[in-house]
Amino acid sequence: MILKGTRVDGIYSADPEKVPDAERYETISFDEVISKNLKVMDMTAFTLCRENNLPIIVFDMNREGNLLNVVSGKSVGTLVN
Repeated sequence: MILKGTRVDGIYSADPEKVPDAERYETISFDEVISKNLKVMDMTAFTLCRENNLPIIVFDMNREGNLLNVVSGKSVGTLVN
């Protein structure tokens, strides 16, 4: 699993810092990310994760305790699989 720390608490349908009513995804597939043209991370890294069936968790790295919550298996951010 890859942990992707960001400034927001997951993957959204649009940039939540610019679009307040953007939809947040709890889980999303690799194919959906590509078809919706969502900017999750560098496309080469994203493709490598997809080809190797390596899930990604995108979470807010600035929220206190979030990293511990992620590695403890708690539901934090968005899971891409």
